[in-house]
Amino acid sequence: MEPRALSRKPSPLVGEGQLFRVQRKSRVRGSSANPEPPKRQALSSFHPSRYKRIMKNVSFTLSATDGMARRGRIDTPRGDIQTPAFMPVGTAGTVKAMYPEQVRETGADILLGNTYHLMLRPGAERVAALGGLHVFMDWERPILTDSGGFQVMSLAKLRKLTERGVTFKSHIDGSSHELTPERSMEIQTLLDSDIIMQFDECLALPAPHKEMERAMELSLRWADRSKTAFGDQPNRALFGIVQGGDDAGLRARSAAGLKSIGFDGYAVGGLAVGEPQEVMFRVIEDITPELPTDRPRYLMGVGKPDDILGAIGRGIDMFDCVHPTRAGRHGHVYTRFGVINLKNARHKDDHRPIDEASPNPNCRRFSRAYLHHLVRTEEILGAMILSQINLAYYQELVQGARAAIEGARFDDFAAETRAAWAAGDIPAL
Repeated sequence: MEPRALSRKPSPLVGEGQLFRVQRKSRVRGSSANPEPPKRQALSSFHPSRYKRIMKNVSFTLSATDGMARRGRIDTPRGDIQTPAFMPVGTAGTVKAMYPEQVRETGADILLGNTYHLMLRPGAERVAALGGLHVFMDWERPILTDSGGFQVMSLAKLRKLTERGVTFKSHIDGSSHELTPERSMEIQTLLDSDIIMQFDECLALPAPHKEMERAMELSLRWADRSKTAFGDQPNRALFGIVQGGDDAGLRARSAAGLKSIGFDGYAVGGLAVGEPQEVMFRVIEDITPELPTDRPRYLMGVGKPDDILGAIGRGIDMFDCVHPTRAGRHGHVYTRFGVINLKNARHKDDHRPIDEASPNPNCRRFSRAYLHHLVRTEEILGAMILSQINLAYYQELVQGARAAIEGARFDDFAAETRAAWAAGDIPAL
């Protein structure tokens, strides 16, 4: 049965083709269009014909729920995104220590690109002139770009915040820049992002109530300006970002304001910035009922596997975090046994693989002794292997969650997964 489109009053800022839908049963479908080569000549190794935007509106289908956990699919011009979804982070046009095809082989449907870093190096206009971020990094599937607001607040030097936006000095070379809602929309469009984030202000927690309120209200005003600057782009999506710190009342006001503006998806920002996990879970549990059921929900910058599992159970659909690749570069690997520290001396004479029952060949191929050696000698191959294992495990986790939600057994899946983590690694030799 064809899903019924939800009625939404047309707006000059959002194309009618961006109607979102809810459907109890759905079949996964991919794009069958054969895109034409772009006019711009590109290096033959990029195969740029794959990256031509297919005129297909962005939509969201909710196919199953289990408690607050949700199973769905986001359709974009460059392919479908199965949810719950984990997005590997390609900060500067690369997922560190990984080839694009390796990232895709882990099961990732979408990557995250970083507006702040890409605007500084190599520059949004340069990326656009080279065919857009998909061509530039040879990634043909969807890309979500963050707004740059978090990095401006956390990395930039000598920043000055005004109603207009933020002026700051680059953490790289000290050069001066300005980022406003309008410029953030322009940069993300130049990068040819499929999902664009509003420009917002993100505070570290804990913070005084007045400061959380000020930042939340400023982010709402910037959300309205972001929506206006985004304009009518029916084959892209624009997400609003709920702010308000750890205060339920401020979060509810933020969500209400964003819904009145109208966005294609809603992110929960300002978490995983120093607060305890129980505070994060409480905020998520409070805010998800305030968000539309027919739009994707994205928890920004989260997190570790237990964070993701807990947030899925509280109604979140999308995640991103640098943690799996960063942990891999530091010798930590995620498996069904929990996290394993390969720097530990217990592994130096261990001929056994990480997990001989894993579906991931890298978990079965290399001995713990060899991986311990690579980590201790800081060989690049160690970072590559462990990053791949971690990203693959994150994808296994969300794939397992999707299947469990479809089978109405998410709570059992979460309990079994946590029990396996708690049991720990195999005994040392």
